[in-house]
Amino acid sequence: MSAVMTSAPPVFMTALSQEELRARAHRLIPGGAHTYSKGDDQFPANAPAFIVRGQGAVVWGSDGREYIDWGMGLRSVVLGHAYPRVVEAAKAQLDLGSNFVRPSPLEGDLAEALLDLIPAADMVKFAKDGSDTTSAAVRLARAYTGRDRVVICQDNPFYSFNDWFIGSTPTDAGIPRAVSDLTLRFGYHDLAGLEALFEAYPDEIACVIIEPAATAPGPNGDPIGYRLANERNAAFLAGAKEICHRHGALIVFDEMISGFRWAVPGAQTFYGVEPDLSCFGKALGNGFSVSALAGRREIMDQGGIYQTERPRVFLLSATHGGETHALAAALAVIQEMQEQPVIEHIWRIGALLQRGLTKAIAEAGLQENVRCDHYPCSPLLRFWGADGEPSAALRTLFLQEMVKHGVLIPYIAPSFSHTDEHVA
Repeated sequence: MSAVMTSAPPVFMTALSQEELRARAHRLIPGGAHTYSKGDDQFPANAPAFIVRGQGAVVWGSDGREYIDWGMGLRSVVLGHAYPRVVEAAKAQLDLGSNFVRPSPLEGDLAEALLDLIPAADMVKFAKDGSDTTSAAVRLARAYTGRDRVVICQDNPFYSFNDWFIGSTPTDAGIPRAVSDLTLRFGYHDLAGLEALFEAYPDEIACVIIEPAATAPGPNGDPIGYRLANERNAAFLAGAKEICHRHGALIVFDEMISGFRWAVPGAQTFYGVEPDLSCFGKALGNGFSVSALAGRREIMDQGGIYQTERPRVFLLSATHGGETHALAAALAVIQEMQEQPVIEHIWRIGALLQRGLTKAIAEAGLQENVRCDHYPCSPLLRFWGADGEPSAALRTLFLQEMVKHGVLIPYIAPSFSHTDEHVA
């Protein structure tokens, strides 16, 4: 798994050293980065402080080194960095202008292309990130049901930076308690716990929001384990949907990670369970800033300007929400996925990496401490200490050693640009 050399040189935008860049970032930017997941506290000390360029499955750091990249833009780059078809589509649109005083026809083009892939959806609204769309879904559900409470699946680490979710986490400073109290939690697969929440708060829950592919499926690629996990996960999602509808609530799938990775369009297709509202992003734009909220017309049209049956919901509306180059990029992603075996490839590469890591773990006698499992399209590395508890220290040690070998692997997001050579 050593770095694969290419002929492309790194591109530096500044003459500052890496440490000067780091000091400047922390002086000017809270946390040193505009995304907490990219911050210094998420990586070992020897990791490159910044990435200056990427091509395919390879990136170049501010330390001047080349790395195989498995993080792939927080799982947003599913085709590869600077993927030609996507870049060319965005560049062509930039030559025509990126933001106008009226909508671009591209908004309809992308809407049609995306909705053709989502049987459960009749309308879609585009935005720039996942937090916008999940928060809009919550607002729609509250308006549609006339209820205030939201239930989240607590096994999923993140849904939004907005108050309705962050208020339910330990980092809840600055969020009114009255808002935090409206968010309830239950566990993945815990249908009894979900039913209990509806019984404890009758006619108060507007929606349940779930990241539908959040559980480990079995022991390191065992076919029986995967089959049983698929059946169990599908039964859970179908059961959660039935409970929601029986109690007059909506079910929302957050497909930021699973969308255009588990399948096209996402885990709802993979498991065969259709939600009321779906949230997509990340892989949809292959690194460009675009996200989508899709759902049934009767729910989505609450944000319309002509319907008069319900009070209008001020849905998603932002100056840059319809930036044409991002929409063009997303359309190119969909077209590429329809024409190329992208999903099949990332599943194969992920399985190959899982087998290699599992073999290396066994050869090192670390089976009790390290495991690579979950679905091959998005493998998970898990670490435990001698006490059997999750070990951040062991994870950091692993990441540190991988950096030494020219590999960035904060998590594993196989892309269409990863090859067998990147795994070897």
